Amino acid sequence: MSTERLLAEITRLPLVDHHVHGALRHDADRGALEQMLTESDRPIPPWMTQFDSQIGFAVRRWCAPVLGLEPHTDPETYLARRSELGTDEVNRRLLEASGIGHYLLETGYKGEDILGPPGMAAASGRPVDEVVRLETVLEDVVRDGVTAAGLPDRFRTALAARTVTAVGLKSIIAYRHGFDFDPGRPSDHEVAAAAGAWLAEYKATGTLRVSHPVLLRFALWCGVDHGLPIQLHAGYGDPDVELHRCDPLLLTRFIKNVEPHGTDLLLLHCYPFQRNAGYLAQVFPHVYFDVGLGINYTGVRSDALIAESLELAPFAKILFSSDAWGPPELHHLGALLWRRGMARTIAAWTESGEWDVEEALKVVRMIGHDNARRVYRLEART
Repeated sequence: MSTERLLAEITRLPLVDHHVHGALRHDADRGALEQMLTESDRPIPPWMTQFDSQIGFAVRRWCAPVLGLEPHTDPETYLARRSELGTDEVNRRLLEASGIGHYLLETGYKGEDILGPPGMAAASGRPVDEVVRLETVLEDVVRDGVTAAGLPDRFRTALAARTVTAVGLKSIIAYRHGFDFDPGRPSDHEVAAAAGAWLAEYKATGTLRVSHPVLLRFALWCGVDHGLPIQLHAGYGDPDVELHRCDPLLLTRFIKNVEPHGTDLLLLHCYPFQRNAGYLAQVFPHVYFDVGLGINYTGVRSDALIAESLELAPFAKILFSSDAWGPPELHHLGALLWRRGMARTIAAWTESGEWDVEEALKVVRMIGHDNARRVYRLEART
């Protein structure tokens, strides 16, 4: 089977994007858009542009035609066309072109700037289910008013209420602390003591950001008890992460501690630790992973990243995600580059006779669609 034939088959697959955020609510000027084409939160130096990067090249190659422009159009023409069409039409075109059939939307980051589940469903015409960020629920509990001693029970109650219709949970402990945390469950006494320090800091500074490792572990273990699949950001991210502390291998003891509880753990993105994540997914039955965020940012080199994700883990343990946030270009590219990378990788194996064509297509369906529907129990919701 040629790459073209395989790509055609893959293109028809309605992907389940198991970790994604909403598209933009409002128009973005050049500066704002470029800032959203990088994981950096630092100002872009005046002598450079994000359009001169793998993701910038990919946007102008693959998104420009969807907006009615020639491939590789210059940034100025691209941005003018974007402004001419308006946010709603840009969202509609790029989300439709992605071919994503179901979004699992994580809503815990800057929700005022992006579409929530109803808005995303309206813009895409596709079903949307929610993934709830643990740290956001914990911060909301404090924002609503709580004592240190009352925080453990209040959080458990709030989490139960917040997840009535959710399909999964998400933790950003990698950002707020790193994976080198004590893997044991903290006692309520420890949590109350940590909460006292956090509440005092909040009162003094007005800044509400949970970063105490005891509180982060508490939220994570409450998630384990809740039983929904838990997503954990791993590896590459914005400068809030200290990358050497985000290697998923550091989670090994925590993974072992969680195993008897039967809760699935999903390692998100993982770049440059995708091989480490593949090892964990191979040896632990409740561990899964994807390489989502890395695909967009490595652009044409994402073929290699996708190939590496297929090296070690059983194919039933790998999922697709885009981790797109904001510009719908990221939703479209996440899907398009994954499809192309899978087609190119697998076509080489089928053409050499190493893989059977029908089995290759089965693997594509598993990773792009079937595994997410099983892990998040989506069949029961349709």
